[in-house]
Amino acid sequence: MAASIYLTSAEGRTGKSAVALGVLDALRADAPRVGVFRPLIRSAGERDRVLDLLHSRTTADVPYEACVGVTYEEAHSDPEAAMTRIVAAYRQLRDRCDAVVVVGSDFSDVAAPTELSFNARIAANLDTPVLLVLGGRSNEQAEHLGQQPARTPGEIAQLAELGIAELRAEHADVLAALVNRADPHRLAEIEREVAAALPDGMPVWAVPEELLLVAPPVAGLIEAVEGELVRGSEELLAREVRDVVIAGMSMENVLPRLLEGAAVVIAADRAETLLAVTMAHEAPTFPTIAAVVLNGGFELPRSVEQLLDGIDSTLPVVRTGFGTFDTARRISRARGLLTEESPAKFDTALALFDQHVDGTVLRERLRLHRGGVRTPVMFAYELFDRAAAAHAHIVLPEGDDDRILRAASTLLARGTAKLTILGDEAAVRKRGGELGLSIDAADVIDPAVSPLRERFAAEYARLRAHKGATLEQARDVMRDVSYFGTMMVHLDLADGMVSGAAHTTAHTIRPSLEIIKTRPGVSVVSSVFFMALADRVLVYGDCAVNPDPTAAQLADIAVSSADTAAQFGVEPRVAMLSYSTGESGSGADVDKVREATALARAARPELLIEGPLQYDAASDPVIGAAKLPGSAVAGRATVFIFPDLNTGNNTYKAVQRSAGAVAVGPVLQGLAKPVNDLSRGATVEDILNTVAITAVQAGME
Repeated sequence: MAASIYLTSAEGRTGKSAVALGVLDALRADAPRVGVFRPLIRSAGERDRVLDLLHSRTTADVPYEACVGVTYEEAHSDPEAAMTRIVAAYRQLRDRCDAVVVVGSDFSDVAAPTELSFNARIAANLDTPVLLVLGGRSNEQAEHLGQQPARTPGEIAQLAELGIAELRAEHADVLAALVNRADPHRLAEIEREVAAALPDGMPVWAVPEELLLVAPPVAGLIEAVEGELVRGSEELLAREVRDVVIAGMSMENVLPRLLEGAAVVIAADRAETLLAVTMAHEAPTFPTIAAVVLNGGFELPRSVEQLLDGIDSTLPVVRTGFGTFDTARRISRARGLLTEESPAKFDTALALFDQHVDGTVLRERLRLHRGGVRTPVMFAYELFDRAAAAHAHIVLPEGDDDRILRAASTLLARGTAKLTILGDEAAVRKRGGELGLSIDAADVIDPAVSPLRERFAAEYARLRAHKGATLEQARDVMRDVSYFGTMMVHLDLADGMVSGAAHTTAHTIRPSLEIIKTRPGVSVVSSVFFMALADRVLVYGDCAVNPDPTAAQLADIAVSSADTAAQFGVEPRVAMLSYSTGESGSGADVDKVREATALARAARPELLIEGPLQYDAASDPVIGAAKLPGSAVAGRATVFIFPDLNTGNNTYKAVQRSAGAVAVGPVLQGLAKPVNDLSRGATVEDILNTVAITAVQAGME
């Protein structure tokens, strides 16, 4: 998997693009294909300046369009949908790179705490460690050519502490902190104070303020004074303005005050000063200036124009209608941006980064990053990605339910699975059209008139002959959509089935038990829910099927749940739950869990299984270490096995509602082929998730 790093800050004007340039250059030392990603851009209709700048320096052969997530407008209107699209775009880019530099948003030029939180959420969902960029300058009005007042080390340390807390609150992993545009005279002090405010061992680097990087180009100066270029070469408009000289005195007093790279402000009616400054610029004995700004809006006399024509100077001369004070103030407050037109800025930014940031440590920290955060968006993306790769064929028996039709339209559009919908074909397709859905790619079969019904009836009669089933009875049974769909799966005409939106759990499971039956070595069909919390995914079982399992059944549920967890990328550490931990309690209920734990360990000695455990001892590392020291599961459990349905069902719903967890399921396990049950209150999103899970299960068969 590609290494990645997320650059974000809590405010504007931190010079994040210059830092990104340095990071990108540092990663190229180890990674042949380095890409850049912007999760948020201002507009889809125009190219993002920062992305354009960095994209030209990447080494991965990836087009600009593949490096973009969503627009700010899309993120504001539907943050959850935007997050899903960001994750999808990033994953596709990451697959084509060895390293990715992710550059966070620039919603505004002022501090915005919610902006940092949103960037933190994105970083967590991308499983990308954060480099927190802190501004060494305040966000007050620029004092001189883009420069703002310097912050003290204490002020920066306080910002760092608040920023780290906000990032961690959203489960982002912080890799390091970098103070950019820092006071050049206090770099060591800044690094010490910021490091003291951060977790031990977190690297802190301070990069000094460099006037060249914030100085405006002559073109920016023209814009700032609302002026026009009246003389000189347009090729020189990219030169940075390093200072301002107000030529308000006599010519002999102006000349000694000329500075290299300065903009010289001259009243437009002081022709002699303009001529003297222009000649000084051309003379090898004086500094070369960046531009002359004529204020007041007066036209130059024709004779002066002729004399300047004779000098043939390329020095840019700008005319503005503002007075001297307003002109000087506007120039001083202008700020420059890092652009491709300024190679000097590029070189300076890279040199400063190389000098003040240890690229070796940065790359090593990236190699050591293990992530571990798994958000609901990440889980959903991986789920649908795997489902699409499985190319499974799923049957949906309840074609008369609008939720099923809406879900089918989305699934087909996403390419999640091939679908067969059961129901009257004319009615199903008509209803789909009324709802504005696209289900043309789905097969629609009516069990009542399908030629398959006779074949299915014969097979059912054969399977249930020991129960006295006749062919005539089997024909009636096969009119039932759940039995018909289950038989499609049994005879390999479909890879899996999802039902239950309009039927009970028993109505979905009974045909499976009669026709498909359990896998070899499995004694009971059970279920799990995937509980997608803010930063991880847990597995809860059994919360939907078995009211009061025996010890042997509970052991079977534990083993099946561990296997299901592993199927979906959750490392199984199984906690057998009870109201007592370890040997501290006794009673029939605790003894059942204790026996189930022993049976599960005997059946699968390689699994990490611990029980009995109380929920807090299973989930909280501190409590787990106190109640059961030395356990590999206590405090770190990922699979939670409840002793009965009453406990499990109530717990999953309590966590879902109280903790805002996304509950995906129930997922049936133990059947020879995948069939999954929906709640009768299932939403379209629930149906989408369950079909995707079924498709993944089918791909594992």
